[in-house]
Amino acid sequence: MKANPGQPKIQPLPGASMREVTITKEPVELYKILKFEGLVESGGQAKTVIAEGLVLVNGATETRKRRKIVSGDTIKFAGEELKMLLGRRCP
Repeated sequence: MKANPGQPKIQPLPGASMREVTITKEPVELYKILKFEGLVESGGQAKTVIAEGLVLVNGATETRKRRKIVSGDTIKFAGEELKMLLGRRCP
């Protein structure tokens, strides 16, 4: 089956895993977290998967790509779960 260039290349990871992600400021936009954590290849792809309802924030489907994420939030996507933690930036 050929890949459609307009469709994101999403492959669920085997088994769910929880990963803690430290952010140095809050809030952070949801699509940026997906991009910077390597769950998608680009910001555009992140926006697409969010708009399609493939991302959960705190257990609920989230379709707002600019949803503000803060410490304590959890994000689930493609078999992976991220827990946001607020940390200090190293000098």
